[in-house]
Amino acid sequence: MRRLGLVPYGEALELQKALVEERRAGHVPDLLLVLQHPPVITLGVRRDSRSHVTATEGQLALHGIEVHETGRGGDVTYHGPGQIVGYPILDLRPDRCDVHRYVRDLEEVMIRVCADYGVAAHRVQGLTGTWVGAEKIGAIGVRISRWITSHGFAFNVHTRLDHFQLIVPCGIADRGVTSLGKLLGNAPSIVEVEDRLIRRFAEAFDM
Repeated sequence: MRRLGLVPYGEALELQKALVEERRAGHVPDLLLVLQHPPVITLGVRRDSRSHVTATEGQLALHGIEVHETGRGGDVTYHGPGQIVGYPILDLRPDRCDVHRYVRDLEEVMIRVCADYGVAAHRVQGLTGTWVGAEKIGAIGVRISRWITSHGFAFNVHTRLDHFQLIVPCGIADRGVTSLGKLLGNAPSIVEVEDRLIRRFAEAFDM
């Protein structure tokens, strides 16, 4: 596990690529990278991802928000300070070679963290991520290359929710976005929530 603090998105992307190759070669064990990003909008591999960025270039510049293509699954999402991002670099072989199970396990990690704070989170059939009511608190977008994982999940602690209004989050127009801070009225510290995410991740993945 590596806690990296605030990392520009481009740097994190290159780090993941390098670690995937090191994991494939057996030079590093399974890892979880835990970090935050400066404000950035990321595009998944879906062809219509870019059309779900509703802000103009001028609006993005005003807010200091970059846009990056990623190579992960899923649609468009936003990352920013106050949101914990987890990038698992795992070899799913030999007994976890099931993409749907992997995504469900990531959802379960965030569901359990919400429960730690008395928040009842759940899955929504047909949609990816972790939800509280009709609002998403945790997004998931993964890449799996020959059963080595990268990219991962993003959990909203006290990130700026108004920045999600610059996009159609995950391409879903009729649902909102929430955060632990909004739900509790007072957000716990990032370090505390990181601790819980790490603990729950270790439970879900027997690490």
